[in-house]
Amino acid sequence: MTGRIEDVAELEALYGRPGRASLAKVADRLTPLYRRWIEASRFCVLTTVGPDGTDGSPRGDDGPVVTELDERTLLMPDWRGNNRMDSLRNIVADGRASLMFMVPGSPTVVRVNGTAVVSVDADLIARFEDRGRRPRSVIVLTIKEIYTQCARAVMRAELWGGVPAPDLPTPGDILSEMTEGDIDGAAYDAAWPARAAMTMWSADD
Repeated sequence: MTGRIEDVAELEALYGRPGRASLAKVADRLTPLYRRWIEASRFCVLTTVGPDGTDGSPRGDDGPVVTELDERTLLMPDWRGNNRMDSLRNIVADGRASLMFMVPGSPTVVRVNGTAVVSVDADLIARFEDRGRRPRSVIVLTIKEIYTQCARAVMRAELWGGVPAPDLPTPGDILSEMTEGDIDGAAYDAAWPARAAMTMWSADD
């Protein structure tokens, strides 16, 4: 294979540096708007790293897919699966983990990066008892960073196929919150559709 990039400086020369909004939206805890967004999500992808490689696991629930323990900690019950335990094995071995939250109808994706442990604490497990069912363990994720992902991928894929947009905080709302109003969120949201249309298939943000 030719053309392989092996140096970060070369990569940055090709793509450029991230814009202000891409950095300003990052939080190290659940802010009120990020909390509202995640509470609305019934589905996420859990990504882990282990000695045998990486793993991406879909996680879903009939209510919020995670529960807040505190502003820096999320709880995810491990409901019955196929017993491969790929994600759990990786967490026990390494601990680095990420969550990617989606809500039908919204092009926005919220990402959380951090570290996780697998817990069988009786009190944590009891929090998720439902109709006589209990998870066998709970994944406890400590948040390192949380941010919205550019919506272009979901828009390009037309992932939701006409599903009505939910009433959730927009990227502009979150930027306004994170910058204490220094970035005009309403103006950001208003300008986004035209900017996205012009750059849907390009690297420009």
